[in-house]
Amino acid sequence: QMQLVESGGGLVQPGGSLRLSCAASGGILSFSIYDMGWYRQAPGKQRELVARIFSTGSTDYADSLKGRFTISRDNAKQTVDLQMNSLKPEDTAVYYCNAYWATEYWGKGTLVTVSS
Repeated sequence: QMQLVESGGGLVQPGGSLRLSCAASGGILSFSIYDMGWYRQAPGKQRELVARIFSTGSTDYADSLKGRFTISRDNAKQTVDLQMNSLKPEDTAVYYCNAYWATEYWGKGTLVTVSS
């Protein structure tokens, strides 16, 4: 059973940056074969895709976030990061890490609040 633990959330002013990290452990398969992703859920809204990075290294972003967010992975460290720049109040949400290979795994989330 894979465990995912997110970190790096917090309070940031509009226009600021944050870097989220997700650490994976406990998987019986190599971390490198998992497709990894970041999702977010704002208050009163459905969970939505932020970005994905596939086992091949290719990436996929929500159209509205392209150019501001960057996803990356380090297979040796079993981590996936999300660099978030030019943050806006509407980016306020709980951000969740996701892993998928036949089975889907979720972390418990980390809260990002963008406010002055």
